[in-house]
Amino acid sequence: MSYKVNSDCTNCGACEPECPNTAITEGADARVINADACTECVGFNAEPMCASVCPTESCVPDEANKETEVALIAKLKTLHPGKTFADPIISHFRK
Repeated sequence: MSYKVNSDCTNCGACEPECPNTAITEGADARVINADACTECVGFNAEPMCASVCPTESCVPDEANKETEVALIAKLKTLHPGKTFADPIISHFRK
């Protein structure tokens, strides 16, 4: 599942540079996460970094966009076709 930004967001921008997929952009009142580009940091970090660095805990799982680890890995490989990832791929599913 991708993450989303809830209404508690202050638009501080702490999350944006942490996203390895550049899925986070500045909105009018809050940051916005593109669900099509969010892999929950699978392949890059053992936890979703937007949620990890958010000072207002505004980056939360988007229950409307649930995805399995397999689907997120496939999305990761589509978003980064020339990149080689460690085996096994880093994932918060394997804590």
